[in-house]
Amino acid sequence: MERRRRFGGTFVRELSRNRYLYLLALPGIAFLVVFAYMPMLGHLLAFQNYRLSDGIWGSEWVGFKNFAFFFNGKDWLRVTLNTVFLNALFLVSGLGSAVVLAIFLNEVRNKLFKRIAQSFIFLPYFISWLVVSMMALTLFGTSEGLINRVLAVVVGFEGVDWYLTPGAWPYILTVISAWKIAGYNSIIFLAVITGISAEYYESARIEGASRMQQMLYITLPLMRPIVMVLTLLGIGRIFYGDFGMIYAIIGDNGVLFPTTDVIDSYAYRALRQLGNFSMSSAVIVYQSCMGLVMILIFNGIARKVDADSRLF
Repeated sequence: MERRRRFGGTFVRELSRNRYLYLLALPGIAFLVVFAYMPMLGHLLAFQNYRLSDGIWGSEWVGFKNFAFFFNGKDWLRVTLNTVFLNALFLVSGLGSAVVLAIFLNEVRNKLFKRIAQSFIFLPYFISWLVVSMMALTLFGTSEGLINRVLAVVVGFEGVDWYLTPGAWPYILTVISAWKIAGYNSIIFLAVITGISAEYYESARIEGASRMQQMLYITLPLMRPIVMVLTLLGIGRIFYGDFGMIYAIIGDNGVLFPTTDVIDSYAYRALRQLGNFSMSSAVIVYQSCMGLVMILIFNGIARKVDADSRLF
């Protein structure tokens, strides 16, 4: 009882001392509660035979029946592997290209050129996935696609029916994802680089280090903590496919499902075509649990390798 009273007094004093800081945090906390925690009630549908007429609390509870339906099918392993594989490609290509862009931008000395380059690099991030899908169709269309036209003119190749070639699309989507997100991530890395003390580079120049050696032995090592944090955040979402990109570019093209169908698009298609809220919720709960497991595993690895780079 005494310990509880002491804790309550400490909490009240802390709240009183930093009341303005907590007041500033209140909108963010409210946003998280409304848009992140309250929707978690929807996970209850995964354990029910949900019917709109009965509502969440009136629907029949069926335990893990919806999960059994998902795992007894032949699609769960395919969509899981596709999700992990595609997100791994997106993560490596997105962060890798962003690091390279940030380093190159940092080496540019002409301020006007640097600002123009940053604007053009950052621009793809604001382009809608629907517009990107039209651009992809322009590039990879069978008869009118730019790539097939170039192949026909340069090497006399008749062209490829890209939208009927599943094996090519993981790599096409990787290039598109890196093109769209690299500029955004490069701004983060560029901010880290500008925060590095100039004394490191001055000392290196005095010792005769070239600019390449400065990048390899000063810039990259000091960028490692933020790279690790972004990697861990990406790994935490490795079971979350980029639904906007996949559905905008691939859509309902069943020929490409073997290599591009991810958990998000599978759950959405199950809901849209079958109208089964419970099964779709079971898929999303599975997705969330696997994402939590992955981030716990890799955070533990990061804690042992570099304690300063862990998330918690």
